[in-house]
Amino acid sequence: MPQKPPRCAFHTLGCKVNQYDTGSLMRLFRERGYDIVDFDSPADVYCINTCTVTSMSEKKSRQAIRRAKRRCPSAVVAVVGCYAQVAPEEVAAIPGVDVVAGIGERGMVVDLVERARRGEGPIVEVSVRRPGGRFEELPCARPETRTRGFVKVQEGCDEFCSYCRVPYARGASRSRDPKDVLAEVRRFVEVGHREIVLTGIHLGAYGRDLPGAAGGVRPDLAWLVERVHETRGLGRVRLSSVEPLDVNERLIRVVSDLPKVAKHFHIPLQSGDDETLEMMNRKYRTSDYERLIHRIREQIRPCGITTDIMVGFPGETEERFMRSCEFARRVGFSRMHVFAYSPRPGTRAARMQGQVDATTRRVRSEAMISLGRELAFEFHRSLVGTREEVLVEEEDPGDGFLHGFGSTYVRVRFPGGPGAGGELVPVSVVAAEPDGVLAARVSRLEAREEGSEGSREK
Repeated sequence: MPQKPPRCAFHTLGCKVNQYDTGSLMRLFRERGYDIVDFDSPADVYCINTCTVTSMSEKKSRQAIRRAKRRCPSAVVAVVGCYAQVAPEEVAAIPGVDVVAGIGERGMVVDLVERARRGEGPIVEVSVRRPGGRFEELPCARPETRTRGFVKVQEGCDEFCSYCRVPYARGASRSRDPKDVLAEVRRFVEVGHREIVLTGIHLGAYGRDLPGAAGGVRPDLAWLVERVHETRGLGRVRLSSVEPLDVNERLIRVVSDLPKVAKHFHIPLQSGDDETLEMMNRKYRTSDYERLIHRIREQIRPCGITTDIMVGFPGETEERFMRSCEFARRVGFSRMHVFAYSPRPGTRAARMQGQVDATTRRVRSEAMISLGRELAFEFHRSLVGTREEVLVEEEDPGDGFLHGFGSTYVRVRFPGGPGAGGELVPVSVVAAEPDGVLAARVSRLEAREEGSEGSREK
């Protein structure tokens, strides 16, 4: 009787880059004969891709490790990702951990797991140097769905914000070769993905370490978007997070002018108070940020502007917090990702005076989240009467409505009908809702005619 292939289950914490990396790790295990199963299923190997951005993300990583070992005590537990890179001894000391692999050792994780399955271990393979060099080209993730495909184009960060461990975990900024990016985009599109999301740790730094392209033009993010936009069969391309100082006029023009580029920017603010920004080692001020948003809205309407905001940073008084709230209201974000500061070992912020207590951080977080909901609803109302193109992701079995995200990154629901998951469907927004908008279908002919009229007016 043939032996069953070993089973490997994955659990991912943190950002979209981590999700992409997990897909590449899945591909490595598949190529070595493993079946990929759900994390809540029995498995021979559990691989946990960790995050170190907050203390909560590290806590969730530890919980996932314990959960895996309880489910299958004999299974090998492998821990990879940012938490493994910055605190390998701490991770290795967690009961049940068999393998710890750093950022630079991801390509060898199957070999490490095989050694652990033979009885070696615990095994710790983490480079002590800060990761750097060239972009590590892991096998492309196999597409798991037919809706949105994430393509990683950049790794690492050189900014060293005072609260952040990511530069220590991910290493120096390095860009992926454009030909490899475009090849992966084509691969996703060929299997039916309609939207491609370009992602990276410091996405706006793309190209700074690359040699000049043909004609002496150095590739940058705007250059890359233009080339991705040319991909035959592509429905839409979206940018993930781009830092404020990386959004230049050319990038704004590319988003404005190219029809298949999502009208959406995610631009981290972190704080709406200048003194706090300086302590964070953020290299812009609120006036710079506000001018940038004004320039974007002058050229692109409607445009979704989403952001990250931190509350409770060391030295954040009630007055500074209120300034941050007032600034967020003035900008009018379409969505805010709010998180409370947590001290990260080894960062400058962890040693600063004026640490804000946990209760105050929680109260401020709740207040900022409430403001974010209010601003989101205001943006939803501003979309009533506009046209959107929705990437259909799911159907509600209760009422038959289809759900997905529009170009501005607002959730849209509309009555079902022709068009399955993964299709881009033109709609007209008819009503605002707290968590998105309600829309009605329009024909592609109507959408094209309105687009032509809009172009002539422009």
